[in-house]
Amino acid sequence: MLTIFWVLIGAAAALVLWVIMIFNSLVRLKNRTKEAWSDIDVQLKRRYDLIPNLIATVKGYAEHEDRVFTKVTEARSQAIAAKDPKEQSKAENMLTGTLKTLFAVAENYPELKANANFLELQRELSDTENKVQAARRFYNGNVRDFNIKTEVFPSSIIAKTFKFKQFELFELEGEEEKRAPKVEFGK
Repeated sequence: MLTIFWVLIGAAAALVLWVIMIFNSLVRLKNRTKEAWSDIDVQLKRRYDLIPNLIATVKGYAEHEDRVFTKVTEARSQAIAAKDPKEQSKAENMLTGTLKTLFAVAENYPELKANANFLELQRELSDTENKVQAARRFYNGNVRDFNIKTEVFPSSIIAKTFKFKQFELFELEGEEEKRAPKVEFGK
């Protein structure tokens, strides 16, 4: 009788340890995913900080392109206000499109293309775009790992019990948007 008691105590202790281990692994993955999102956020903020300087530089040469400047500014504001990966993705796609328009306008002004400040901003923006893509891949990898962990048995039981919610991927729509915008002007 005493042996059965100890076997039950041992089984209960093993079950509790198992639950704790799975719970802790879910918490680690969740925190790693949140940290990866903050990496994206840092790069996006850097991008947003470059845009006003870029607009000011282009405005000095292309004074009659107010519509383009307004669209870029509005797209930047919407991207800054985005709250979740799905909304952020949509806003970033719109911002990328307006930046392409801005760079197309810059093509019409050869003296702008030779401006050192503009060239430096262009280089920094391109560098930032690459960093955003790397941060996005890292985030999406963490999201994938976390979401798989919350779906597979037996960890799915713990995830549901403790109400772990899946994360959304940060995806760009369409093949064109999946590539970093090309901001090279001269060959």
